[in-house]
Amino acid sequence: MAEGRVYNFSAGPSVMPLEVLEEVQKELVNYKGSGMSVMEMSHRSKEFMTIASEAEKDLRDIFGVPSDYKVLMNQGGATLQFASIPLNMLGTEGKADYLVTGQWSEKAAKECNKYGTGQVACNTKASKFTTIPGKSEWKLDPEAAYVHYCDNETVSGVEFSYTPDVGSVPLVADMSSNFCSRPVDVGKHAYIYAGIQKNLGPAGMAVGFVHPSYAGGQHELKICPTYMSFKTTADNGSMYNTPACFTMYVMGEYLKYTKKKGGLAYWAEQSDKKSTMLYNCIDGSDGFYCCPVEKSSRSRMNVPFTIKGGNEELEKKFLDGAKKEKLYTLAGHRSVGGCRASLYNGMPIEGVEKLTSFMKSFMDENRQ
Repeated sequence: MAEGRVYNFSAGPSVMPLEVLEEVQKELVNYKGSGMSVMEMSHRSKEFMTIASEAEKDLRDIFGVPSDYKVLMNQGGATLQFASIPLNMLGTEGKADYLVTGQWSEKAAKECNKYGTGQVACNTKASKFTTIPGKSEWKLDPEAAYVHYCDNETVSGVEFSYTPDVGSVPLVADMSSNFCSRPVDVGKHAYIYAGIQKNLGPAGMAVGFVHPSYAGGQHELKICPTYMSFKTTADNGSMYNTPACFTMYVMGEYLKYTKKKGGLAYWAEQSDKKSTMLYNCIDGSDGFYCCPVEKSSRSRMNVPFTIKGGNEELEKKFLDGAKKEKLYTLAGHRSVGGCRASLYNGMPIEGVEKLTSFMKSFMDENRQ
């Protein structure tokens, strides 16, 4: 770990690989001899157009995006996509199904109701979003415009371990918090979108992979703002207006680093190692630590846990002690409390090793 840095377990914006940060630092003032920073150059310049085209090419290569799909780089993060999706995909059907397995899919369904009907095909709120129900429990409408799911819920720590089978209805995925952490079957989806501030760069942008049948405006509602139109974005190469230039550039550096390390298979292997290490520590604590999520639905990215059944005094002591060991941002989401460790690509294995070592020593000192 570089001098002065900490192990940052933030749920997002989140830790990035040191090598990527150092490359950005090296080129910050004078990008490749251009005499200016990427933050200063025109988005129409030759230098930046090269950055943008290389980023798209690397996205396509790494994720295996079909050649007829369009790659979108949208400002506004994934939350703006909650509105963009119904505005671009509801068409004449006017209704869509939502698998509600956490706070983010719940918010997406509510946003859809502003423009049509967001039908809740399943909802695990009663169980505090700690499980993903099987398909037999979903109430899918064969006439829905699409089915939306959130592949990984950051707050509650649940993750799909498979691509949902929804028959012939187009499938839409919010992959914000596990994007770039494992291989993805893009071709099974009509639209995949992801805010990149978890596993692929700084905040400010959402990447989208859209099927050609939704990139031409055929299903776009008349009230769709020009700026939120998939067609407008695709037709203008994600440069209808000035894009999030620096964010796009840093993402491009992260993509190059991903290729260098071995692609999505590498990140998948790292994620499995890190999450297994932490869950084993929790499960082996004889109840001192507890993860409320059903084991088959546990996230590799976001691991929520309580201490001695949610003892707030002990949890505060844990968080304070962790900071002394350079283990930062381990508090749970403000809406659920407890603790949470986010294990994104940028978190090195040694960070998780140090966390589990601290957890074991803290348990030994505070078991009584």
